[in-house]
Amino acid sequence: MKSKCFLILLISFSLTIIKAQELNMNNPFFKVWNTPFNTPPFSEIKINDFLPAFEEGMKQHKIEIEKIINNNEAPTFKNTIVELEKSGALLIKVANVFYNLNNTITNDEMQKINQVIAPKLAKHNDDIKLNVKLFEKVKQIYNQRDKLNLTSEEKLLLENYYSDFIRGGVNLSGDKKERFRKINEELSILTVKFGENILKETNSVGLVIENKDDLVGLPETVIQGAFETAKSKGLEGKWAFTLQRASWTPFLQFSPRRELREKLFKAYINRGNNNNDYDTKNILRKIASLRVERAKLLGFKTHSEFKLEKNMAKNPDNVFKFLNDLWIPAIKKAKNEAEEMQKLIYKEGNNFKLQPWDWWYYAEKVKKDKYDLDESMLRQYFKLENVVAGVFEVSNKLYGLQFVERNDIEKYHPDVKVFEVKEADGKHVGILYTDYFPRDSKESGAWCSAFRDQSNLDGNFIAPLVTNCGNFSKPTADKPALLSLDEVNTLFHEFGHALHSLLNVTVYPNGKRVPIDFVELPSQIMENWATHPEVLKMYAKHYQTNEPMPDELIKKIENAKLFNQGFETVEYLAASFLDMYWHTLTDSSQQDVISFEKYVFKKIGLIPEIESRYQSTNFLHIFSGDGYSSGYYGYIWAAVLDNDAFSAFEETSLFDKSTAKKFRTLLEKSGTIEPMELYKQFRGREPKVDALLKNRGLN
Repeated sequence: MKSKCFLILLISFSLTIIKAQELNMNNPFFKVWNTPFNTPPFSEIKINDFLPAFEEGMKQHKIEIEKIINNNEAPTFKNTIVELEKSGALLIKVANVFYNLNNTITNDEMQKINQVIAPKLAKHNDDIKLNVKLFEKVKQIYNQRDKLNLTSEEKLLLENYYSDFIRGGVNLSGDKKERFRKINEELSILTVKFGENILKETNSVGLVIENKDDLVGLPETVIQGAFETAKSKGLEGKWAFTLQRASWTPFLQFSPRRELREKLFKAYINRGNNNNDYDTKNILRKIASLRVERAKLLGFKTHSEFKLEKNMAKNPDNVFKFLNDLWIPAIKKAKNEAEEMQKLIYKEGNNFKLQPWDWWYYAEKVKKDKYDLDESMLRQYFKLENVVAGVFEVSNKLYGLQFVERNDIEKYHPDVKVFEVKEADGKHVGILYTDYFPRDSKESGAWCSAFRDQSNLDGNFIAPLVTNCGNFSKPTADKPALLSLDEVNTLFHEFGHALHSLLNVTVYPNGKRVPIDFVELPSQIMENWATHPEVLKMYAKHYQTNEPMPDELIKKIENAKLFNQGFETVEYLAASFLDMYWHTLTDSSQQDVISFEKYVFKKIGLIPEIESRYQSTNFLHIFSGDGYSSGYYGYIWAAVLDNDAFSAFEETSLFDKSTAKKFRTLLEKSGTIEPMELYKQFRGREPKVDALLKNRGLN
């Protein structure tokens, strides 16, 4: 009997080996990618490859971690910290490809994989961070850190690993440790579900128009785009407006049909709040509750305290003070803007009160009346290809970078373009993928990510593979993609993130921990170049005549810079407050989402004419993942930095080589030095808020 069982086990084991060998031969993740710059061979990667690749990646990572733990030599920076940095290479390779594709070309199969793998990855990460033996090795090195002659990058890396274990629950007792695991598992599932629901809601059609008379006032490009959208949705002969920003915003700006504006606007803000299969209220209230409970397990009063400990702001009190200091002048300016629009409403013979769905429409009218400037006029000079050429030229003038389109590198979608980034002397820097148009399989918004991060472990330099994604206005049958001014700024913004990733020169790939309230500096500073008169003359050319934007129009843009800044600042700050209030809850009991939201907006004094930039039910930044929770304020915190930093160029010249070299050093060293110290090395002092207040007209 024993020999028979042994024979069965032997056969089973042999089959497992054969199966594994077959898997290794067929799965592209288990091969070296013999592609230009080892870029992902997208055509070879099948959906069925991901799950086994994730499983094998976790298996290999576990073996690598066990090897570190079982090393009988005294723990050193090299045999512990460096080996931790090297570990998990296959898992990272798989995850980088999967999550980037899941954000851009997702489908039901990929979402199912995400649902399956999320709790497994949560458990895998907890198995590492809750491993007491591994932590003891890290702790021994940490306790000797001042005697080890470490570089600033190595010291920060060590401190990050040590705090990762503490914040990862390694010191919790048995029962608490198990509860901690359970919370992380639940959160991994809930945040995935939140993101999937909002993708479904955002892709839905918010407004269908059958009568052409209801299109009055809309620019021809908007009408044509809506016609093509309807056709793609099976609504032949109609006009459809989706809840993607590039679709609904122009309708709210130009349509005089107030009842239709209201319908489309409410469809947008109520994403996730429709009591249907994609409703997110129960999901987010559980997320908020579990985050409170997890923070308390770790000894923090709130999730916000837990998160902000690692940010520049350090604690919730500092964030609230910062937000309140900006709120006071911003709400005052917004009220003045609302009064101006209300006067225009009365002047037109109407007697209704300004509502949020009216703001975009009347703001456009005021802008045209005061500055003789309208969106449709500007779009003609912002052909997508010209805007991209403009941001390339700015990067060249600042840092000497060249961008060479590569048609021999595989794309994951036909909309994507691929560029090799080179230094002025031709040295390879990295690869940039750009993906700028909306589609149903793509997450909303705009972002920067990477298929591979830069590193230089053991002197083996690995160049980055960076992505820039957006959901900008698409080309129509008879016109190229013509961007709005807001989309132009967004493109420059995300390109700033790309430059940060491309120019970062560090040794360690996984140890980079750039705080949320610093990471937006490299992106936001680029927006300052986007509409600078000198730069507009470089790239803003009429899409038909190729004539540069006339000085008169550039002057109008410059004159209108402070226009609507009260609104833009208030709607952003309202969302930042909402984030902070959700994450400074001290009680883990689940909140009624809508009542809580109303309480927050009443408390801060949000005026009824303005809605928060995001509502709780569709706040992807804070509920579809943990990254920006208690961190949405970071955009305006970094705005203080970027306005102050750009002043350094204004004090010299727009493309001053010396200033650009110092700022490039900031980008290169980011993640290796404490952010404020790095900023002071660039500017020679701490940032001042003066430039931000001046540039937003809030002083």
